[in-house]
Amino acid sequence: MNTEILGIIVMFTLSVLLAIPLGKYIAKVYGGEKTLLDPIFSPIERIFYKISGINTQTEMNWKQHMVTLLTINMVWFLLGMLILMTQGSLPLNPDKNPSMSADLAFNTVISFVVNCNLQHYSGETGLSYIGQFWLMFLQFVSAGTGMAAAAVIFRAFRDKSTTKLGNFYNFFVKSCTRILLPVSFVIAIILVFEGTPMTFEGKDTITTLQGETVKVSRGPAAAFVAIKHVGTNGGGFFGANSSHPFENPSYLTNMAEMIGQLIIPMAMVFAFGYFIGRRKLSLMIFGVMTAGFLMLAIPNINMEMNGNPAIAEMGIDNSPGAMEGKEIRLGAPASGFWSIVTTVISTGSVNSMHDSSMPLSGMNEMLAMMINSFYGGVGVGILNFFVFIIIAVFISGLMVGRTPEFLGKKVEAREIKIAMIIALLHPFLILAGTALAAALPQYTTETLNNPGFHGLSEMLYEYTSASANNGSGFEGLGDNTLWWNISTGFVLILGRFLPIIGPVAIAGLLARKRYIPESDGTLKIDTVTFGLMVFAVIAIVAALAFFPVLTLGPIAEYFSLY
Repeated sequence: MNTEILGIIVMFTLSVLLAIPLGKYIAKVYGGEKTLLDPIFSPIERIFYKISGINTQTEMNWKQHMVTLLTINMVWFLLGMLILMTQGSLPLNPDKNPSMSADLAFNTVISFVVNCNLQHYSGETGLSYIGQFWLMFLQFVSAGTGMAAAAVIFRAFRDKSTTKLGNFYNFFVKSCTRILLPVSFVIAIILVFEGTPMTFEGKDTITTLQGETVKVSRGPAAAFVAIKHVGTNGGGFFGANSSHPFENPSYLTNMAEMIGQLIIPMAMVFAFGYFIGRRKLSLMIFGVMTAGFLMLAIPNINMEMNGNPAIAEMGIDNSPGAMEGKEIRLGAPASGFWSIVTTVISTGSVNSMHDSSMPLSGMNEMLAMMINSFYGGVGVGILNFFVFIIIAVFISGLMVGRTPEFLGKKVEAREIKIAMIIALLHPFLILAGTALAAALPQYTTETLNNPGFHGLSEMLYEYTSASANNGSGFEGLGDNTLWWNISTGFVLILGRFLPIIGPVAIAGLLARKRYIPESDGTLKIDTVTFGLMVFAVIAIVAALAFFPVLTLGPIAEYFSLY
């Protein structure tokens, strides 16, 4: 077997094997049960709650959870704008990087607040160290926000009938301290020992193999890179992201960062099953997600390994694969696998340039974000999948002539309306944004690196990435302009918070309904049959919404190439 393929299998298998016990641990954390890390973090959390005046014993309903979530995110946004627009005058700026313009700061702060990290700046030259630290803080809290929202849904389906769904601050703080921080610490240690910088000093001077003297940026990168993956954030400390040898020095770090991306989104699925006592249901969800993931990942690995026929026609050796935009030390297979992991998980980090991917590889990267529910980001992945479960339950109920039910609660008109609005919001934001960009060439044409089919794909990818809170891009696009900063900024806001509010609202409405015990006539939702139904719903929604525009972009580019 090809050693590169073996490495991919090992990465994925380790991620699954680690996610199962981690899922059990997460369920204990949210359930208030004792864990090994209690002696370390309980005193720290008590100090924080005492200083802030938060009473974690106060139970909240779903509306109070959402008001709290939106309020603290607004505070982080305002503080971030202040820091980035004044960073040139603040300390911890040894390289004298300037302050950001208002529109770039708006896009950057929104992007990090919503767990997207759609970077329209180059990391090492666009931020001071204090700016990097603030964004690293946002990488923790934005991930913790998504996990806390998922914990609300966990509580909604554990109790038979209730309006009390735990305390948002309790779920949020525990997500950051007991889950994100320990895993990030392990990844950061691996990075430091493999050569990722962790320093406050400015640029270093090195001599190249050609004998030239150059300045090389460094900084507290190891801590930043760890949480960017564990929290499925994706923002690069350096502009080249994880294709930069300081962010991703070796194949070991490549594996560690890959596992770091996968482990918590996978674990959240298992945590749901452990928390509500329905492990078969979590296995069904995990099975559907994994099937969808593999249907995207395997073709990408194969296409990138087979190389580019246009380059082969020039008489150039194409045996290493399609290596344009890729790191030789990582190779085409690992880059193809990463491209789907990072878009399925909604991390958005890159170890190769997606703009150089083969046409249908680029399509699969976009499809992963368009579907946005195979694993997904920490916390929000299971929220997105929950919407499709509700739609599948409703359709299945109609097919068998029964009132749709989910975990003993009737799914009625109000819940299905919310689910459909959220399911259609994502394609609306992507397609409307791309249509506006195409209809206003005076703002967008000069920013495109490629004309024709690939130029459309560059615009489509940007709005898809923004709506999916992913952050990767077809970087041929010159995105640091007023148009792209403002338009994607609003897509980021709507694409983040409405898909959180909708599923939590559905769960809150269902939680307060009377519990109906299961009977022989109850639709079984933890079976392979229902799993196929959910998969079909996801496929139909994605196909109907996105096939026409994909035909005009990557599919047309594929036929023009071959």
